[in-house]
Parts: sequence; C-alpha cells; structure tokens
Amino acid sequence: MTTYRTADVDGFTVFYREAGTPGAPKLLLLHGFPSSGHMFRDLIPLLAERFHIVAPDLPGFGRSDMPQASDFTYTFDRIAEIIDRFTEVVGFDRYAIYVFDYGAPTGFRLALKHPERIAAIISQNGNAYEEGLSDGWNPIQTYWRDPTPANREALRGFLKPEAVAWQYTHGAPAEMVAPDGHSLDSFYLARPGNEDVQLDLFGDYKSNVALYPAFQAYFRAHRPPLLAVWGKNDPFFLPPGAEAFKRDIPNAVVRFLDTGHFALETHAGDVAAAIRDFLG
Repeated sequence: MTTYRTADVDGFTVFYREAGTPGAPKLLLLHGFPSSGHMFRDLIPLLAERFHIVAPDLPGFGRSDMPQASDFTYTFDRIAEIIDRFTEVVGFDRYAIYVFDYGAPTGFRLALKHPERIAAIISQNGNAYEEGLSDGWNPIQTYWRDPTPANREALRGFLKPEAVAWQYTHGAPAEMVAPDGHSLDSFYLARPGNEDVQLDLFGDYKSNVALYPAFQAYFRAHRPPLLAVWGKNDPFFLPPGAEAFKRDIPNAVVRFLDTGHFALETHAGDVAAAIRDFLG
C-alpha cells in the first residue's frame, strides 16, 4: 500500500509518497520537470515488496510548498538542501537513489555532500554529461548566456499544455501513454506564480552543467553501483549521456528502452525488473 504524507522540513512542507516496510533497503525516488511523485505511481507497487520507498515532490512541484519566486530562491542548490534535510527527517540515513531529469542534479548533489549515504544510483534519463544534452536545450542555453527578458519570455512555450503532452508522447507508443500524467502536470504549472518558478529553474540549470565535472569526479572516486535505464528516444537527454557513465564507472549497467523521456509511462515493468536485478 502506498501512503501519502507530508514532512515538516525546517518549516517547509514536503509532500511525499511512501511504500514498503521500514527496515527494508531504502530507495529514494526523485522526479523531474514538470512532474511530481505521481510519475512513480506504476513503479512503486512493483518495488514495494523489496524496498522501503519514499518519493517526495520537489519544492515548487506537485503538492509540496510552492512559495512565490519573489519570496524564495529557486535554484537547484536550494532544492537539494531541502531534499537533503527531508531524507534526515524521514530517517533515510543510507539509501539508493532513482534520479530522473531534475531529480538527477538534485540527487547527485546529495551524493557529493554525503557519499557515504548513497548505496546505489539508478539513473532513468538523468544526465551528468554534456554529450547527453540534445539540441532541444538550445533555447534554454541561449537564456543562460544572455538572460534578457526576451530570452526568458521565449521559454514560456515549454510550459504550455501541448508542450508538456509532447514530452510524454514523443518517441513513445502514444496509445500507451495515459493522459493523466501530463494533464496533472499542466494543472500544477497553471497555478499562479508557477511559471516564474519554472523559468527561474530553467535559468539555473546552467549550475548543473557547471557541476558535471564534480559529479563525474564523484563517480570515479566512489564508484557507486549504477544502473542507467534510458528511454532511447528522449528528445532532451541523448543515449550518449547514458553510455558516458561507463567512462567513470566501468561496471555501470546501461540499458535502453524503445520509448521517450517519461519511460515509466510505457515501460514501468521493464524498469522495475531492471532495478530488482540490479539491486538484488
């Protein structure tokens, strides 16, 4: 059974899903843009017999607190600080992490800060290498280089419902993609002030790319067990980003699925089986 809870993280409310038995190996699931812990709805029941799972909504996403951008600094450093404290509040002292999209720079920051806490890494389209970035990032990279109001405004198209739906269906068997996920994401994106939250994070994503060398140095120094399970048709994070993990972690396991960015929408069973084999 999955339960739905909130944690008080130094005054910041983090909503999370929890399943499994306390005392079982711990697994932290970190979602990406523009989703929430809802993206793990099919995966959690497939893993709950083996693991103690928590899946928080990142700050500004889902049902976690979303302060206005004028009152809160939306950076990946800040998100990672809150999730780091969240793990302490819920008693996750050593755990495997499943990272996807925005969850990757969040989780990798936790690994840099507390390498002793990270038992293993599952990266599902969670990038840490420049060769993994597609041309789809070009408009955002333009904003990094020249953060003018016009370049910021040009990014609002990524937040439209049709763009969110496209992220789910591109490269995937569309008839297998339930509309519920991207419809819920668009509901949360439409909240007053959320567009500014997302645009601030688009701008700060450059801090993640700047940390890629540090992430890679962590991989080389600590060699965490790592599984990269990748939707190979992802329009944002390319297969070379998955293959690159083996450069720093030679024993990394890399598997490709014939689907897109949100691989769990169509291949949750395959991902769960790969995780069970990998962490078995």
